[in-house]
Order: sequence, then C-alpha cells, then structure tokens
Amino acid sequence: MNLPEIVSRDEWETARRELLASEKEALRAKDALNAKRRMLPMVRVEKDYRFDGPDGEVTLTDLFDGRRQLIVQHFMFHPDWEDGCPSCTAGVDEISDGLLRHLGARETVYAIVARAPLAKLEKYRAKRGWRMPMYSSYGSDFNYDFHVTMDESVTPVQFNYRGPDELRAAGFDWILKTEDQPMEQPGMSCFLRQDDEIFHTYSTFARGTEQMGGSYGLLDMTALGRQEEWELPKGRGANAAIPSFS
Repeated sequence: MNLPEIVSRDEWETARRELLASEKEALRAKDALNAKRRMLPMVRVEKDYRFDGPDGEVTLTDLFDGRRQLIVQHFMFHPDWEDGCPSCTAGVDEISDGLLRHLGARETVYAIVARAPLAKLEKYRAKRGWRMPMYSSYGSDFNYDFHVTMDESVTPVQFNYRGPDELRAAGFDWILKTEDQPMEQPGMSCFLRQDDEIFHTYSTFARGTEQMGGSYGLLDMTALGRQEEWELPKGRGANAAIPSFS
C-alpha cells in the first residue's frame, strides 16, 4: 500500500488549498444536480400495491405513515435465500433511530421492501437485531414494476434504465441470462403523496444507491429536498446577507 508523500507544513497547505478548490467545484455541481433532481417530472402510481408487514397487510399509502414522502430501499432478498444481500444489510446496519427522526421531521418515511416472504424477513431482522420493520412484496408486481427483480417471463428486463439491446452493447449480457432469472438488484425509490394520490418521483440503481448516507443524502433524492432555510441571527434585517461558506 502506497502512503502519501511526506512534505513540509507549507507544502501540505498549498496542496490542501488546491484540493479545496476541487471540493468546492464538486459541491457546487452536486447542489446543481440536487436542484435538477427536485424538478424531475413525476408519475402517478396507479396500481394498488400490497405488502406483508409485521402487523399484517399494508398498502403503499400505509407505508407513508401519514407523511408526505416515502423512500423505499429495494432490499435484495430472493425468496429462496436464507439471508439477505450483504451490501444491502450493511446499509441497513447504518440506519439509526436519529436518522429516521430527522427524516420524519421533514415529512419523510424510510421503508425496507424485499421480495422474500415475511417469515424469512422477520427471521433475518431478528438475527440482525434491527428494530425497523421490513415489508415483503412477495406475490406482487412491485419489484418487477420498479425493475429490481429481473425476470423476462414476467416483464421486459430493464436495468438502470437500459433495455436488452443497450445492456448487451454495454457488456451486461449476464443480466439477460434467463437461466439465472429471477435476479435481484438493489435500488432506492422515492414517492410523494398529494392528498389521496401517490406519485413516483425518483429511482436510482447500481452505484447510484451509494449516495444514500445520512439524512441529507436521502433527502437529496426526494422531490421536496432538505426543506430547510437559513435562520437569520437576531438583530439582522430580512435583507441582510447570509454568510457563504462555500
């Protein structure tokens, strides 16, 4: 393993300033991307999706728990598996009660949905010591409609917004092997509730799921974003400039 070069404090500060300029550029680009994501059109959810949960059958509306937004983690758990995906598991391990409270304060709920039957999910949840519930989409179209279960016999295969021809051209032929289907993939999907209607606002797959990290990372995927504004210090007028730290 190669370690960083040893330099003087002045040389280090010069290099750090150069890196800081790149960090600021990346941050501004990310802010612009987040704003563009919030303006993404949305699609009305027409199907009455049903899930099995610890307290019985629930609808997609029920998962909102009365709030405006829902973030679903598409957890990889094939019905034949005894354990869930290690990578998905690592992600859930990092979800804290505090993170869920921060999301809730911004009218957002986080829910874990997997295709394995509820009994397997409950067993695995107990094994991991998780308190937040898991919901089973077993027997429904949910996983197929949101392209996290690939099965050509059920619906045309699409992975990360690429159809079969595009997948072959990109070297993803392995996803199209029917002998390996149904195949599970990870993903995150966001939904917005407006009165009695639900809208699908965003989904991300593959490496896009890596952007989840802390409540801000999750909120940045949603239509309403972080929902916060600067509060001016006491004694400053409404037109006072807000300090910039960028």
